[in-house]
Amino acid sequence: MDVPADCLRCGACCFSAAPHYVRVTGDDWSRLGADADQLAHFAGRGNEAFMRMRDGHCAALEVRSGGEFFCTIYERRPQTCRELGRGSPECLGELAMKRGGAA
Repeated sequence: MDVPADCLRCGACCFSAAPHYVRVTGDDWSRLGADADQLAHFAGRGNEAFMRMRDGHCAALEVRSGGEFFCTIYERRPQTCRELGRGSPECLGELAMKRGGAA
């Protein structure tokens, strides 16, 4: 599978039609600081929180001209995002699913 050389040219992992896509832990919420309420929300299922989705992508993603996908909270991003490595099995799964192919 063709893996982009730079995550800024891909952004596949930041897109989803699911409203509850990226789980936000208590530590993640704290790391988001004053922006937490704008970027994340509680799902109404107890204490589960998720990143907000806007226009089919994470609310923290800025889609720039020229096709660049920029995380506006990169240093404060949730643990799930921190653990997803470019070219990892999870990354390849996202790419395959969103490109309509098999992993």
